[in-house]
Amino acid sequence: MANWRCVSEASCSSQEWQEHVYYSLAESIRVSGSRTIQRRVLNLGELNTTQIEGWQRSIEVIEKEGQSRQYRLFTDREGGAPANAADVCEVILSSLAVRCPRQFGACWLASRLWQELKLDEFFSVALHDRRGSVEWAKVIELLAVNRLIDPESELGIHQRWYGTTAMDVILGTDDAVAAKDRLYRALDKAIEHKEALERHLAKRWEDLFGAQFDLLLYDLTSTYFEGQAGEIPAAKHGYSRDHRPDARQIILAMVVTEEGFPLSYEVFEGNRADVTTLEEILDSVERKHGALGRVWVFDRGIVSEENLALLRKRGALYLIATPKRQLANFQKELVEEDWSQVRDHPQIQVKLLERDKELYVLTRSLERAEKERAMRTRVLRGLRQDLAKLSKSVRTGRLRNRDLIHKRLGRLEERWPAAWPYLKSVELSDRDLIWSWDRKKLRNAWLHQGTYLLRTNLIDRDPQKLWRQYVQLTEVESVFRTLKSELNLRPIWHRIQLRVEAHILIAFLGYCLWICLKQKLRAAAGSLTPAQVIHSLKQILLVEVWFDLRKGGRICLPRITQPEAAQQLILHHLGWSLPEQPPPTIYRDQNNFVWTT
Repeated sequence: MANWRCVSEASCSSQEWQEHVYYSLAESIRVSGSRTIQRRVLNLGELNTTQIEGWQRSIEVIEKEGQSRQYRLFTDREGGAPANAADVCEVILSSLAVRCPRQFGACWLASRLWQELKLDEFFSVALHDRRGSVEWAKVIELLAVNRLIDPESELGIHQRWYGTTAMDVILGTDDAVAAKDRLYRALDKAIEHKEALERHLAKRWEDLFGAQFDLLLYDLTSTYFEGQAGEIPAAKHGYSRDHRPDARQIILAMVVTEEGFPLSYEVFEGNRADVTTLEEILDSVERKHGALGRVWVFDRGIVSEENLALLRKRGALYLIATPKRQLANFQKELVEEDWSQVRDHPQIQVKLLERDKELYVLTRSLERAEKERAMRTRVLRGLRQDLAKLSKSVRTGRLRNRDLIHKRLGRLEERWPAAWPYLKSVELSDRDLIWSWDRKKLRNAWLHQGTYLLRTNLIDRDPQKLWRQYVQLTEVESVFRTLKSELNLRPIWHRIQLRVEAHILIAFLGYCLWICLKQKLRAAAGSLTPAQVIHSLKQILLVEVWFDLRKGGRICLPRITQPEAAQQLILHHLGWSLPEQPPPTIYRDQNNFVWTT
C-alpha cells in the first residue's frame, strides 16, 4: 500500500542565519501493520521561506495561450496574504495531485545512445523528406528505442507502448510520431539506406571504441514466421535453429568484429545452405568496407574446399573448425602426450601441426570432454536397458510376432538416435534378441570427446593465440541470442518482403544500441549488463505535479522522479546526468488541463 504526500525540509544558511524550506514529493509505503517507510520520489525545490524574498522565486512558465512571462512562485503561508503583485503566482499545497506517470529513464538512455552513435544525424540527412508534422528520423528513433527496451510490433507501439512513455518529451514532438501509418511508412523508407547505415556505424565503432576490422566473425541463424507467409519469396522451409520445422523461415547472416560490433548482415532464403553463402558475404563486406586483408573466422557448417580456395584466391586469411570426421586423420597425435595448456584456461589443451602448407590446431577441452562423456553414457545406458527389456520379452515368449519386434526396434532407434550408431549388429533368433557394440566406434568416440580441429593459413604459429581467436565466435552467438530474446526478433508477423527486411533492420539498430551500452559498461562497470541497466532506469518516471492557484486556474509542474542510489551510480558510471526538469505550465481555464510545453 502506498500513497503520495508533500514533505518539507528546513536548513539554515551559515552566512545569513536564514531558514530555507525545500519541498519534495514522497511515497509512503506501509510494509507491515505498524511500520511505514517513506521513499523520496522527486524534489520540488524551494517553494517558500520565512522571508518574503525567499518566497519570490522567479521561474518561467508558459501560459496556455503560448505567451511566456516571468512569475514568482509562492506556496501556503501561516496567516497573512500574499503580496498583491501581477507577477505573483501562489500555489495551494493542499491541492497537490500527481498524475500521468510515464516511463522516462530507459527511454532517455536509449535516446542518448542513439545520439552517441550519431544516428539522429544520419537519418536526418538520409530521410530529409519531411512530409507531415514529424520528421522521419524521429519515427525511426522511436522504433529503435522501443526495440531496445520494450519490443513491440508497430501496432503495439501505436496502441499500447507509446502512451506509457515520455517519448514525446524526449523526441520533442507530438503524438503524430507514433501514428500507425507513419510507423509502417518509416520502415519502407529506412530499408533503402541499409548499406550507408552499415558504413556509418563502422566509422562510429572505430571512433568511439577503437574497433578493429582485421578479424571478422561470420555465422548464420534462422528466424521463423507465424502464419503461412506465402507471399514472401524468401520465406521457405529449411533447417530450423528455432526448432520450428513446421514454420517457414528466413536465414540471417551476420558479420561482427571480435569485440561483438556488428559490421554487416544479409538476409537469405529460408532453405539456403550455409556453405553457399560465403561468396555473397565476401562481396558485401568488400563493397561496403573495402577489400583489405582480413582474417575470417567461421564454423564448420560454412567450410568447404571451394570456399577455402575462394578465400585464398582473394588473398584473405581464415581460421575455421573442420568437420569431426577429419579427426580420424590425426589419431596418432591425439594419443601422444605433447599437449600444452592455454594460459588462464587450465582446462584447455592445444597442439599445433603442419600439413599440406596449412596449420592445424588440435584443441581439447577437458570440461567439454567430461560433458560429452556423461551425455554419451546416459544414452548408451538407456538404449542397453531398453534392449534388455525387449530381449527378456522375446525369451519369455510374451512377444513372438517378428513384425511387432521389428517395430519395437524401430521405435528404439527413434528414441535413442545418438546411441544407435554404436550398435554393431542386432540379430533376432527364434527365442532371443542378441546385439553387440561397435568397440572401434566407442574407442574413437572416447578419444575424440571434447576435441575439435582448427585449420588456418595464418603464419602465426602460437596455438594458444589461434584458439583464443576462434573462440571469439561466441560473440556472434551472443548477438543472435540478444536479437532473439531481449530484442524479440522472432517470430516475424509481416507479410511483405520489404517490411520483413525493415523489421530486421530495426532489430539490427536495437542491437547496435545494446552493444554500445554494453561496451560503455564494460569500460566503467564490468559487472553490469545492459538488461540490468535498462530494468533499473525504467523505474525513473516523468510525472505531472498539479497545484491549484489562489487566483484561479492550475499550474502543472512536469517532474522527473529522483534517481535511487543504484540508478545514480549507473548514471555516474556512464558519465551522464538526467536532463533539467521541463518548464511548468499555467492553465487559466479550469475545464482544460491538457499539458503543453
